[in-house]
Amino acid sequence: MFSERIGRLDAGGAEHAPLYKQLQRALREAIHKKILAPDDALPAERDMAEEFSISRITVRKALDGLVSEGLLTRRQGAGTFVAARVEKSFSKLSSFTEDMISRGRAPRSEWISKSEGSVTPEESMTLGLSPGTPVYRFARIRYADDAPMAVEYTTIAAFALPSAEAVGTSLYEALEATGHRPVRALQRLRAVLFTAEHADLLGVPAKDAGLLIERRGFLKDGRAVEVTQSYYRGDAYDFVAELNALS
Repeated sequence: MFSERIGRLDAGGAEHAPLYKQLQRALREAIHKKILAPDDALPAERDMAEEFSISRITVRKALDGLVSEGLLTRRQGAGTFVAARVEKSFSKLSSFTEDMISRGRAPRSEWISKSEGSVTPEESMTLGLSPGTPVYRFARIRYADDAPMAVEYTTIAAFALPSAEAVGTSLYEALEATGHRPVRALQRLRAVLFTAEHADLLGVPAKDAGLLIERRGFLKDGRAVEVTQSYYRGDAYDFVAELNALS
């Protein structure tokens, strides 16, 4: 039985925590102790409610909290699963949307802002644009199966898009539609501690460890078209690079 794997709840004894908190803690500990492995399926909510003698509302509240933490993930039509860490290859230039779909995850974005403005001095140097050149700026939270994975800030040279509103689900799809999708990129990775603002957006404690990826994307003709700063949750992402010995 599932309750024998993760432990039973204390419905009326010495444990004073609400039942949904008890279930959350039991599931969290089972995940950390590898009793529940990545991609393991959880029983249906109605089955868990019956087995633990609690309401389905209590089960749903417990699971919602763990989904927000990124420990569980919901797959439409399939159920709730233990979240697996995402591996992102440094050797392939792909979008967040493409990465998630290729791993069977459901990507979505929550927009923080879309705006148009003039290039800043720093952007001017990074993108090789003249002062006063128009650019589009995008800020969004990236989700996989409703779990927040990253906060992303992107500046795009305005010649590459008809408007800021041209970007829907995927920025790279919008750039591809205009023939301005990057074909190569320079990326830099470094460890960071999340500010209170970023931690709040990602649903993690302030000063949690994260990863900052700074990317500059280039077109075939060598022009820089994109500058992106992505703050990834350190507990959800692994970055992988394939190395070969020189011949």
